[in-house]
Amino acid sequence: MPGENLSRDEARERAELLSVDGYEVDLDLRSAVGGPDGDGDAASGPRTFRSVTTIRFRNARAGASTFADLVAPAVNAVTLNGRPLDPATVFDGTRVALEDLPEGANTLVVDAQCAYSRTGEGMHRFVDPEDGEVYLYTQYEPADSRRVFANFEQPDLKAPFRFQVTAPEGWTVRSNGAEESRDGEVRRFAETKPISTYITAVVAGPYHYVTDSYSRTFKDGTTLEIPLGAMCRKGLARHFDADDIFLITKQGLDFFHDNFDYPYPFGKYDQAFVPEYNLGAMENPGCVTFREEYIFRGKVTQAAYESRANVILHEMAHMWFGDLVTMQWWDDLWLKESFADFMGAFTMVESTRFKNGWITFANNRKSWAYRADQLPSTHPITADIRDLEDAKLNFDGITYAKGASVLKQLVAYVGREAFLEGARRYFKKHAYGNTQLGDLLSVLTETSGRDMAAWSRSWLQTAGVNSLTPVATYDAADRITELAVLQEAAESHPELRPHRVAVGLYRRAVDGDLVRYARAEVDVAGPRTVVAELAGAERPELILVNDDDLTYCKVRFDEASLATLRAHLGDMTDPLARALCWSALWNMTRDGLMPARDFVSLVLAFAGRESDIGVLQMLHAWTRTALTQYATPGWREEGGRALAEGALRELRVAEPGSEHQLAWARFFASVADSEADFRLLSGLLDGSARIDGLDVDQELRWAFLSPLASHGVADESAIDAELARDDTASGKRHQVRCLASRPSAAVKAQAWAAVVESDALSNALVEATIAGFAQSSQRELLAPYTGKYFDAIERVWAERSIQIGVIVVKGLFPALQDDPATLAATDEWLSVHADAAPALRRLVLEARDDLARALRAQACDAGAAEAAAAAGI
Repeated sequence: MPGENLSRDEARERAELLSVDGYEVDLDLRSAVGGPDGDGDAASGPRTFRSVTTIRFRNARAGASTFADLVAPAVNAVTLNGRPLDPATVFDGTRVALEDLPEGANTLVVDAQCAYSRTGEGMHRFVDPEDGEVYLYTQYEPADSRRVFANFEQPDLKAPFRFQVTAPEGWTVRSNGAEESRDGEVRRFAETKPISTYITAVVAGPYHYVTDSYSRTFKDGTTLEIPLGAMCRKGLARHFDADDIFLITKQGLDFFHDNFDYPYPFGKYDQAFVPEYNLGAMENPGCVTFREEYIFRGKVTQAAYESRANVILHEMAHMWFGDLVTMQWWDDLWLKESFADFMGAFTMVESTRFKNGWITFANNRKSWAYRADQLPSTHPITADIRDLEDAKLNFDGITYAKGASVLKQLVAYVGREAFLEGARRYFKKHAYGNTQLGDLLSVLTETSGRDMAAWSRSWLQTAGVNSLTPVATYDAADRITELAVLQEAAESHPELRPHRVAVGLYRRAVDGDLVRYARAEVDVAGPRTVVAELAGAERPELILVNDDDLTYCKVRFDEASLATLRAHLGDMTDPLARALCWSALWNMTRDGLMPARDFVSLVLAFAGRESDIGVLQMLHAWTRTALTQYATPGWREEGGRALAEGALRELRVAEPGSEHQLAWARFFASVADSEADFRLLSGLLDGSARIDGLDVDQELRWAFLSPLASHGVADESAIDAELARDDTASGKRHQVRCLASRPSAAVKAQAWAAVVESDALSNALVEATIAGFAQSSQRELLAPYTGKYFDAIERVWAERSIQIGVIVVKGLFPALQDDPATLAATDEWLSVHADAAPALRRLVLEARDDLARALRAQACDAGAAEAAAAAGI
């Protein structure tokens, strides 16, 4: 058999042959508790649970052969149409061969021993270090339900599911359907509507469970009642703000019922916050799972609550876009993810307290898209997904954030009502079915009257990001004679697209505020578009293309506008316009058009005046990247000192107890680099120092301890003492990261061995170890690992799960060895390993591109330093 990596062609052939009438899945999870601690080992084998699956399906061609999917250590029995099959003959470890099928109805029963997971794929098992309790949950996308039960693992073979779960009596057990009956340890759940395998779910353990309800009366007098549930580990119950989660949930349900004209179709609505989760969340209908980091153990900024609300609404949008109507194959993943990403922000702004969500979208989500769209692996929004490994890596900034940006542009292009009416027709026409790009375009063409095929060719079927630059000429009276927008594209992706944009003109008012005094919308097409409406306007100090963020592009400035921003960015009063300017300046820094030291200077000058907390935190992240990757090595010490001094200054003047104070405290800790800085952090930890209004809670304590550990100020005993204060799952992750961050060759060797030579650590602890291993202040210590990395990655990719493979290959790439020698070593590996797995090569190519970009940015920064020296500055 070809193995675990299902291809698109195999899926297409199987879908032509089969249709599935239903699944009955019986899981016995009592083995999760008791027995030796741990999840098994190479000698004893993995810890397993019994999984018995009955699949009723129809075959279109007599005598045909196909296969069912199952990844399991052992199969006890296989029965096809009442006839026993020899597991040793029909099961190869990943597939169950089904030969000589009769036409029409068939029944397959597979009795297997499936393995609990420590990688977040399949049935994940977590032991809480705080109380020893065991928690289980499933995570499947794109194709890991086959690690839990036998099935036909592809999105277009939908079917109803009935789950039966045997688990310890005191446990909370939830699945997609509501619990119908319970007999001691056995729970039986209602049959689902037809859904894909990857969105089935089981959550089981001694979870803390809170309930509420949602009611909606429609115009015809009927009432929809939706039972609501929210759950987390017992150890997090005291931090669980379920009331706010339910508030956002109800606001979202109101919005979608107001606008989609299709009642929520999946009965109940549970939301489970689970440990060691690889994703932000997963849209399992009726049983949505989230990473438990969305339960806040300490004080966080409003940006964190906004982020959680966005994710809740993103997953809720999937109930319609993705669950009710599902893409046929992963090529059209965007049909659910782009829509959910757009609808998350759209719904949040329209229906919740987070009215500035589009600012976060412009500043944060789009920055993810811009980066992904300039990598060598960039792809059209409608991608070419050959197999499951391709699918796994396409949950990226293109599929999510660029797709959402393009949909935002589409709404500006066709109008809000045409867009929503298209969605309504799409749901009604394709409910419980599978679709492709053309299915959506046809309804949008109907509702908008626009040529959606042409729009799709430009926006969905080509890759790359355009740059828009204003060019203005003026008369003797300082009025605009002509303002044009120049559109450019990279040589590798030369497509010029139609853009609906707003162009804003800004100048300083009498009070010094930088404000907009004129605005025009225009359809940009081709390399040069004149904005006729702005002819005759008074000379601006700043021209902002893509004002109001209507389209997806990189914004550039003319020289006069750039000079205005260098002097007066902090005077800009509109928060969205200011965020767009910051984003544009960051793109210039990444592109080697603005020296990294200039970006750092702008942050030091103006970030303290930034009112939007999400933008401020994004600026902090960008500035750390500018310093550690884009600044010339000779300036890093000076730049780091300036950042630490600036951060401390802003921390001391921030309003006591404010979220800005908290953000500056975290940023200060992340850039601290002097003995005085470390003394202050130590004092804030032991109580000998204090800053008015700053509550040093447990999460902030770890943030302060982290730089002390990485700079050798805090030793192992100090880290262990902190764990004793916080002996929880979160505390354990922090401890592992801090231990791996210590500046010692022996520590680095131990951390490397833990993630590369062993698979004993869970996914969360692998990530924590890698985060501690790679410290920008320890480049010399890490230098010996460049060669080791390239020697190891192909073996790691072959031996580990794809999730762990991705974490290791991305996280351990020697990005901090930012010199031409590392670039050459990367190129050599790519040349020698031309036949390596395409997904592995993609990860290395992306890391190589980031490194090459960093070297170009450093050259820009060095040029600025040389120019300043020549000028005597």
